[in-house]
Amino acid sequence: MNTTNEQHDDHHGHGLAEDLARMEKMRVDRRRAIGLFAATGGSAIVLGCGDGGSSGSTVTVSTSSATATSTATATATATATATATATAGACTVPATETNGPYPADGTNTSSGLTSNALTASGVVRSDIRSSFVGTSTTVATGTLLTLTITVVDANNGCAPLAGYAVYIWHCDKDGKYSLYSLPNESYLRGVQVTDSNGQVTFTTIFPGCYSGRYPHIHFEVFSSLANATSGRSAVLISQLAMPATACAAVYAQSSYSNSVSAYNASSISSDNVFGDNTTAQMAVMTPAMTGSVSAGYAATTTIGIAT
Repeated sequence: MNTTNEQHDDHHGHGLAEDLARMEKMRVDRRRAIGLFAATGGSAIVLGCGDGGSSGSTVTVSTSSATATSTATATATATATATATATAGACTVPATETNGPYPADGTNTSSGLTSNALTASGVVRSDIRSSFVGTSTTVATGTLLTLTITVVDANNGCAPLAGYAVYIWHCDKDGKYSLYSLPNESYLRGVQVTDSNGQVTFTTIFPGCYSGRYPHIHFEVFSSLANATSGRSAVLISQLAMPATACAAVYAQSSYSNSVSAYNASSISSDNVFGDNTTAQMAVMTPAMTGSVSAGYAATTTIGIAT
């Protein structure tokens, strides 16, 4: 996790009496657990405490029957990172990341038509390939990418979060950002509101790669559209890493020639944003992707929010 700009010891020595008391407590706890297991019809609940490290506390709930098995796990830390697993799969809170130097979310000053695209008319849209601020209607070209993000409650069994707003932005195929290096363009930026399934879908292009960064897409999650379009604080700011296989295929095209050398010099492990994230965080921050250069790609990921 990188929030900068883009760029236990067990102490022993217990006496015999204390050890015997501890063993008796463990025996009683085990009996209580067995009683709880029977009372819940075959469910087991295990509560454990973290060791004071980044994982915080863990709650594991497992339910089994003759026909189905489901597991739910939640982990919360002081940095509002949570992990939960339910029947439909895992929901992990991504690492909080920098919004970088090109967010156009009102947190810095851009050289373009606006420094806050969130307050501009037309920002709520599913197809973000065209400019929408000012008079330009230029459409960003590149390999088609359809990105679906599912937003869920990591502290409530991965329940879908309807009515949340998601703002995404990324560079074009040449590694340039609208409203900054391209001051008169506003493409590759947009907001969508999650439906009853907690989902938003954006139609965009596969982002290029530029020196100093691994290929990525920025996103911010807000608890409502009103909060997003009024410039209020996001509940999560993070980034998505593009899968290596798709990067290699896309950047082999002549239209993405500006990305080749930068991509060859980049990696997840050396990236100043992704490099210090956990395996679980990078799993959710790297969308599953299907498709091809000719047909376009479809990417999906489930983002947990620590409510």
